[in-house]
Amino acid sequence: MMDTQIPPREVPRVLVVDDTPANLQLLVGMLKERGYKALVAPSGKMALQAAQNDPPDLILLDINMPEMNGYEVCERLKADEKLKEIPVIFVSALNETMDKVKAFGAGGVDYVTKPFQFEEVDARVRAHLELRRQKRELKDSYERLKELERLRDNLTNMIVHDLRSPLTGVHGTLQILEKDAQLAQNPKLGFLVQLARRETNALIEMVTQLLDISRLEAGQMPVKKASGDLVESARAAVGGMASLAEGRRLAVSAEGRVPAVYDFDIVRRVITNLLANAVKFTRKDGRITVAVSRTDAGVRVAVTDDGDGIPPEYHQKIFDKFGQVNGNKARFGTGLGLTFCKLAVESHGGRIGVESEPGKGSTFWFTLPAPQPSFSPLPLSGPIT
Repeated sequence: MMDTQIPPREVPRVLVVDDTPANLQLLVGMLKERGYKALVAPSGKMALQAAQNDPPDLILLDINMPEMNGYEVCERLKADEKLKEIPVIFVSALNETMDKVKAFGAGGVDYVTKPFQFEEVDARVRAHLELRRQKRELKDSYERLKELERLRDNLTNMIVHDLRSPLTGVHGTLQILEKDAQLAQNPKLGFLVQLARRETNALIEMVTQLLDISRLEAGQMPVKKASGDLVESARAAVGGMASLAEGRRLAVSAEGRVPAVYDFDIVRRVITNLLANAVKFTRKDGRITVAVSRTDAGVRVAVTDDGDGIPPEYHQKIFDKFGQVNGNKARFGTGLGLTFCKLAVESHGGRIGVESEPGKGSTFWFTLPAPQPSFSPLPLSGPIT
């Protein structure tokens, strides 16, 4: 005969709840024979008290009991944060479909009809104890993973934060060398120093973005809202990118002013990041337009380019941290800039997305549900460029 007893390690505790002594005796005897530790409660009230004092691994629960029936007992268990994960198997003489539906609705995981077979009860107890064990292991693994991620992020933030000072020093030194190269009339040296300074700027920007992303993820980056004009922010972002456009035509399109209340420093940085992304993937004779408009819920900003475009299956991935996707000619996404944009927009209660197809360019857009300030917009005759 096959040995059906469970291993001796960590013997599961099963609470049997039934107001009939004969049923308690049968189930307790069966559980002990199979190697479980059986606990008993002859009423729903005593079952709740026993579960609170020493939560079992599983509960076998009768339905028809005086004072408090099994449905109410199960509902109270599931309403308790400490007890809600304990699997409850109903064991009842009620065999109508609605009785079973009501039991599952109360939070039960299984239903055994009386008179029961020991083998059936044992199989279901084993199955649900194993499921609970797996859920616990999965939860423990998830908690360990979260802790490892927290430690990794803390280490990354510490290293990145410490990088800022030496990079700033290198940048300042390169500025001095660039002036010396100009005075020495050495264009080759001046070009190399300028290239090094540009790359150092990119590293400083990456450090800033990493730190800001970390603060946004932790909800520690303050959003300082003030009244202003979104079109002016877009024009400032375009003006800041003009020196890096290298022949690409940048323009702002808007019908009048778009006044609102935002943290305009953050919003301008979002637009700048989207512009930098567009410049990176647009040919040098291409065109990039920042369109600013009102919507029923707030405002919308869209940065459109005529670059190579992005396959639809990558539209969400590029907003992930370090989410770069290889294409035929280049990598789509900046890895950090778009992640910052997503978190910054969401910190304002907004949404961000992309519309793009290969060969048809891209439009990165975001919407902000901001309240309108007290001053009125001034109409303009046409688009701003």
